[in-house]
Amino acid sequence: MSFIHDNFLLSNEQAIKLFHEYAKEEPILDFHNHLPPQEIANNRRFENLADAWLEADHYKWRAMRANGTPEELVSGSGDPKEKFLAWASTLPHTLGNPLYHWTHLELKRCLDIDTLLGPETAEEIWEQANEKLRGDDCSARGMLKRFQVETVCTTDDPALSTKHHQAIAQDSSIETQVFPTFRPDQSWGVKDAVSFTQWIAQLQETSEITILDLSDYLEALAKRVNHFHSLGSRLSDHAFLQCFSDFPSEEEARKIFDHVIDGEDASEEEAEKFGSFIILYLCKLYKAKNWTMQIHLGALRNNSSRLMANFGPDAGGDSIGDFPQAEKMSVFLNKLDKEDALPKSIFYNVNPADNLTIATMLGNFQGEIPGKMQFGSGWWHLDQRDGMEEQIKTLANIGLLSRFVGMLTDSRSFLSFPRHEYFRRILCNLLGEWMEEGFVPDDFELIGDMAKRICFQNSSDYFGFGE
Repeated sequence: MSFIHDNFLLSNEQAIKLFHEYAKEEPILDFHNHLPPQEIANNRRFENLADAWLEADHYKWRAMRANGTPEELVSGSGDPKEKFLAWASTLPHTLGNPLYHWTHLELKRCLDIDTLLGPETAEEIWEQANEKLRGDDCSARGMLKRFQVETVCTTDDPALSTKHHQAIAQDSSIETQVFPTFRPDQSWGVKDAVSFTQWIAQLQETSEITILDLSDYLEALAKRVNHFHSLGSRLSDHAFLQCFSDFPSEEEARKIFDHVIDGEDASEEEAEKFGSFIILYLCKLYKAKNWTMQIHLGALRNNSSRLMANFGPDAGGDSIGDFPQAEKMSVFLNKLDKEDALPKSIFYNVNPADNLTIATMLGNFQGEIPGKMQFGSGWWHLDQRDGMEEQIKTLANIGLLSRFVGMLTDSRSFLSFPRHEYFRRILCNLLGEWMEEGFVPDDFELIGDMAKRICFQNSSDYFGFGE
């Protein structure tokens, strides 16, 4: 039997029926990923499997380093085939890691290759995959079409040009909806005056507003929110160690801004105040436009100064952080709620020890619409079977699983859409186990409808693209 067979990861009859009759054929709404919009605009074709698979995949990079692979063949300038062969030598050592599952799902679903990858099969798979990649259905747009991707939301710095998104919006041959996501993390980066002023210079150019003071700065940010909205965006995204919770007066924020513009780095306390001020301002804009705010919480990034110096961020040097979350999150959400500035929100938690804390905190601020405050899917180091199951169980225990907006790829690869199938199989298997043991009713109309909605319709209703 093939490793990736029809009932892969499905352990009972209920799970098998839930997946094949309710979840499998649902379209995909991939509301958070890092796909480059220019590659969709230009319909990129991949020269080889290394380009399609290893170019920016820090999940694979971490595994390759753990296997002793020279950095030249990981993130460096090594020959593409040699990089692929290094990955093929690493993969058999990843048993139990989701990379083993993802790799073989992608080989089968994207490239019609049903062979286990390893050193002995690498040459054969390299040739087969590269031949397959020449086909129209393996281009960037081809992958979107073959996996029934209805909507893709990329991750976009508001200070940078959206020319590729504008080109996509004007190209009627692209069947998938492709929208930018407003990612303004650098907008509160006042601890580094040089970097912050460089970012402001970019924001001046794209917003066409001369930024001399805080009022100009806020106007420029608002203009970019309006621009993203005009391109169909209904989402923002932010990465926090902890939620901002020290909200200053506008006058205090103005003084901090002026000092940083004059070249003076902000202190830790000033950075906290300025970030709190900016995120409150942005949240008021999001709420007014019925956007959803995404917050990725708790990752300790760029731990290796060597990787940071040689490659930069996103090199695979990030870990789970163990920061206290409850008190700051309470202050943050309560402030937004009191100011009528709390938009629909999805919190993605990277530390499993905080699952119950975050899920219960979100429950304090529900209201207005079904599932307004979402405990998001297993993220980053937790987007594997155990992490996904624990997120689902936490949500079911503390909130409303039936309102869950489901999975996303969080990926930079066009071959990663089978991760939605991976999630759907894990979801259906867990629900099937619950049905078998009598934890929930053995009622396919009830449980199957919920599984189906989690796979697509909940997210479609929640985000309201096109409204």
